[in-house]
Amino acid sequence: MEQYLVTGMSCAACQARVEKAVSKVPGVSSCSVSLLTNSMGVEGTASPADIIKAVTDAGYGASVKGADTSRKSSTLAKLAEQEEALKDHETPKLRKRLIVSLVFLIILMYFSMGHMMLGFPIPGFMEGNHIAMGLVQLLLSAIVMVINQKFFISGYKSLFHGAPNMDTLIALGSSAAFGYSTCMLFAMTNAQLAGNTEAVSKYMMEFYFESAAMILTLITVGKMLEAYSKGKTTNALKSLMKLAPKTANVIRGGAELTVSIDDVNKGDIFVVRPGENIPVDGVVIEGTSAVNESALTGESIPVDKAPGDEVSSATLNQSGFLKCEATRVGEDTTLSQIIQMVSDAAATKAPVARLADKISGIFVPAVIAIAIVTIIVWLIIGRTVGFSLARGICVLVVSCPCALGLATPVAIMVGNGVGAKNGILFKNAEALQETGNVQIVALDKTGTITSGEPKVTDIVAAEGVSEDELLSLAFALEQKSEHPLAKAVLKYAEDKGLTPAEVEDFKALPGNGLTAVMDGAVLSGGNEAFIKTVTTVPADIHSAFLRLAEDGKTPLFFAKDKELMGIIAVADTMKDDSAEAIRQLKNMGIHVVMLTGDNEQTAKAVGREAGVSEVVAGVKPDGKESVIRQLQQYGKVAMVGDGINDAPALTRADIGIAIGAGTDVAIDAADVVVMKSSLMDVAAAIRLSRRTYRNIVENLFWALIYNVLLIPAAAGVYSGLGIVMNPMLGAAAMSLSSFCVCMNALRLNLIKVYNPSRDRKQKKSLNLLEGTKLLAGSAEESETNITEKSERGVTMEKVMKINGMMCEHCQARVKGALEQVEGVASADVSHETGFAKLSLSKEVADDVLTKAVVDAGYEVVGIL
Repeated sequence: MEQYLVTGMSCAACQARVEKAVSKVPGVSSCSVSLLTNSMGVEGTASPADIIKAVTDAGYGASVKGADTSRKSSTLAKLAEQEEALKDHETPKLRKRLIVSLVFLIILMYFSMGHMMLGFPIPGFMEGNHIAMGLVQLLLSAIVMVINQKFFISGYKSLFHGAPNMDTLIALGSSAAFGYSTCMLFAMTNAQLAGNTEAVSKYMMEFYFESAAMILTLITVGKMLEAYSKGKTTNALKSLMKLAPKTANVIRGGAELTVSIDDVNKGDIFVVRPGENIPVDGVVIEGTSAVNESALTGESIPVDKAPGDEVSSATLNQSGFLKCEATRVGEDTTLSQIIQMVSDAAATKAPVARLADKISGIFVPAVIAIAIVTIIVWLIIGRTVGFSLARGICVLVVSCPCALGLATPVAIMVGNGVGAKNGILFKNAEALQETGNVQIVALDKTGTITSGEPKVTDIVAAEGVSEDELLSLAFALEQKSEHPLAKAVLKYAEDKGLTPAEVEDFKALPGNGLTAVMDGAVLSGGNEAFIKTVTTVPADIHSAFLRLAEDGKTPLFFAKDKELMGIIAVADTMKDDSAEAIRQLKNMGIHVVMLTGDNEQTAKAVGREAGVSEVVAGVKPDGKESVIRQLQQYGKVAMVGDGINDAPALTRADIGIAIGAGTDVAIDAADVVVMKSSLMDVAAAIRLSRRTYRNIVENLFWALIYNVLLIPAAAGVYSGLGIVMNPMLGAAAMSLSSFCVCMNALRLNLIKVYNPSRDRKQKKSLNLLEGTKLLAGSAEESETNITEKSERGVTMEKVMKINGMMCEHCQARVKGALEQVEGVASADVSHETGFAKLSLSKEVADDVLTKAVVDAGYEVVGIL
């Protein structure tokens, strides 16, 4: 995606205009414009020159992001440019404009309202001189209009380009008030020269100079508040950019030099002292330390680093001296990728924004038309020109397309920022919206639910043998083995402080067995089949073997001189928080499926411990994508994985979630990246997505209902009830609308993404019965309460997936059709999820159930 900076946009109509113009350029496949960051993302083969020309022809300015950045200084210069682009330049300008406007507005209000209504004193030469009073008001309001000339330049320029925007509405409203008042001033002058004092007083009451100035000042207040709150929404991204180190201490020619971060090359050796930030991604080659990685992962507990461990840019070295080798520099560092990801996400649009875009495209012309019609209707009815014009001006200034345009991007920006602070990265706005809508989550077992590293879990010593004796024997035998299970035994023994004895004549035998000689004694080790060729297995040890195997662990037998010494069980243990994360996902109404290549017994044991809804065992690496495709028949699927063989499944899924510790291939294939490699972050990502989407809906509702209610009020529709809006009140309301939308989005900063107390099942949740399996061949058995069901005369249950139900009428029709089938005790049907849960009093053939639904006019996708 090519990024551009766009200048001159002031509201959602401008955004829609630019997007429409660029989308028409040949070679542009997609275009997304952000009013929040004044940026544009374009995909396709069109040249930058053609794209910039299209924007310019539409009446705006554009430039390629980073166009002036040299290759050598690309990293720092690009960050500086991005930081400058996000910096709040508008608030100081608007504050200065507002202060000056207020000074002249207060003087104007003193003469127009203070003297006439409250009797405030004025200079003697103006007493009774209505022309002088009118000229003072004209002059003061003209000064305020000149101060706020940007509204008129932008508004009329857009109008002449055939793309009126919010500034056009303000300019038209203020100009109409000023122009009408000026005409009344000339008419009053003629009346005074003619000596018609009654007409003079009448014309004096028709002045709207203060309205023209007040409209501009109040809109400026709103613009300043909007700019300030918009600036706050990008705080998270600006904080990330400030983390980027500017220099690094590298070793060159045997000497330590301090160089710019752009001069660090891959393979350079750099040093980091306590209290310094790590400049680039690298691997520790000397020293140990505790590194605070909270800037990237959100985890406040420091991580111990030793030679061979990886370190990331912008993390803080807290205790020891580290010497590292640079592995990723410039734009390839983890921090740079995170910044780019968050920035790209802000430049994209959520699907829910399409409605706002469609409305914004026609909003301003529609408002202008309504204002004209309002004036004409009131004139026809017989009201004065002043009253009719005031109603039209009110319609112009109360309308707010900005709130519509900001409703989605401000929430997306804040939501992305909250995610980034917690180590959860959404690659685009669509991913942020759709993650919360998933109905099924498929989890890869190894490295996702489990740690991915075998560990010793149990030691069962034979009678007369101590655990230390068994472990010492196994340590000696396994020290020369390269098998992953052997490494688990070695690590466990080393952690216990044991020293391995020397062995001779080590052999790895066919059939998963090892032999060696230690101090003249023959040691043997391996699986059950191998050990039975060496010695006999006592009943108590065999019982322990069966229990361990049933729990999904791998029992390793050890013998000395053909005498069984005991069992050491090894297993890929579950991460500490996996079970709790899965429980939270299920509480959110999500059907959790575990995919694994393990045998059914092992998979069943892990699935039971983890608490997943369903287990699919024996899945080959290239078969995960096929399983995801099958699951998609029943709802929106998220795939969570970390390995290279997960990439096809991550791509196939509606939402791919990559565990951050996984490979780059997996991360590239995913829509969401979890930095901390914790399933708790998967639940947090879904929680954040749901809250962000709810915030967007609230913003859109406010923006729409505001205009729906206030435009008729401004037009005088409610005047029969005594409700007549003053143009100044309309301007005040319009000023606050965008500010309210931005402030509502900022509430997302208060979200506690790891707090499950507010989790709820969505209407679109599958709501399957406990134990229901979506896929045939799952290793987990359905669990049903037989006693309870027999009391109701229910012998079995079935679940049907049905397409075509659109409303509650459809739902009732399907329910009636199914309950008329003999043997169907009850049918729980949902048109929202497309599922029907049947309780049967006897066996009913699938084709009978299918026929009942098809005859009712709907399609059966499958029966579980």
